Amino acid sequence: MNPTKPEKSVVHPLWLRICHWINVLAITTMIMSGWRIYNASPLFDFTFPRSATLGGWLGGALQWHFAAMWVFGLNGLIYILMNLVTQRFKYRFAPLSVKQFMSDMQAAVKGRLAHADIHQYNMVQKFAYLSVIIMAIALVMSGLVLWKPVQFPTLRELLGGYDVARYIHFYLMAFIVGFIVVHIVMVALVPKTFLAILRGR
Repeated sequence: MNPTKPEKSVVHPLWLRICHWINVLAITTMIMSGWRIYNASPLFDFTFPRSATLGGWLGGALQWHFAAMWVFGLNGLIYILMNLVTQRFKYRFAPLSVKQFMSDMQAAVKGRLAHADIHQYNMVQKFAYLSVIIMAIALVMSGLVLWKPVQFPTLRELLGGYDVARYIHFYLMAFIVGFIVVHIVMVALVPKTFLAILRGR
């Protein structure tokens, strides 16, 4: 038996639950402060309601955003390292199958996707969680360009310049927000998954 794999009764180990809730706090802070930063110089013909933003004014929003940025980055690094050390990536996400993903996606659209065993991810979950990890890394990279464009010239050019990086950052944020909405809906449909991320079982 793999010694790094948790017992069947444990759905989420303590370290993962801590990372999850720190991430919730950091992402919520970054999204709300980010919306206030966006409102100061909108990319599109709309702004976010002031009540949904954090910081009060641009300077305050930037302070909140930068503070949460360090928490988000460090927490994300710990999450990835722990998944590698414990081999959780291997036994939670492997193997991947595009064919099975399409089948599970069709079942999900029809409301027939089974989720009886919360110890195992279905293929939709595997692709969704891996996608959001990749998007989060890209979000950090585009954020670095917006934060320090002069200090990261190569990254800035790879992303198409400062202005393009703003759009990339916005679209990635929208993807993350969309994921969060779907995630919350799915948790509401399968309440035992919420209990698992609270107490581990």
